Amino acid sequence: MKIVIIDAQGGGIGRQLILEIRKKMPGLHIIAVGTNSAAAGTMLKAGADEAGCGENAAAVCARKADVIIGPVGIVIADAMLGEITPKIAQAVGSSSAKRILIPFKNCDTVIAGVDDRPVSALVSEAVKELEKIVREKNDEI
Repeated sequence: MKIVIIDAQGGGIGRQLILEIRKKMPGLHIIAVGTNSAAAGTMLKAGADEAGCGENAAAVCARKADVIIGPVGIVIADAMLGEITPKIAQAVGSSSAKRILIPFKNCDTVIAGVDDRPVSALVSEAVKELEKIVREKNDEI
């Protein structure tokens, strides 16, 4: 399976995701996509197998992904201080991949029914969802 993690700014959320995924499912192939080189580098240092940077990398990797994980802002044009371009949001939104979106209350977007929770708890929930997807995929084989 190809797991694509998309993050912006400093790549901190992507870093946390990669570290936790590596602990629980070390064999997965993780592709990190940063909207900038700092985010991509942070995720690569955290243990991603490969990393890309920018709008075109996000579009190409979204097309090839089995699962895309990132903050909810990756599907909202101009989110994350403008680092999520309309092309990135469209590529993620129209991908045939399963999407696991982490519901942060930022980017002027509020998701009703979502409590304020620590980032670590949100990351853990995202990784649990990934574990379910991986189990389902393995059951199909």
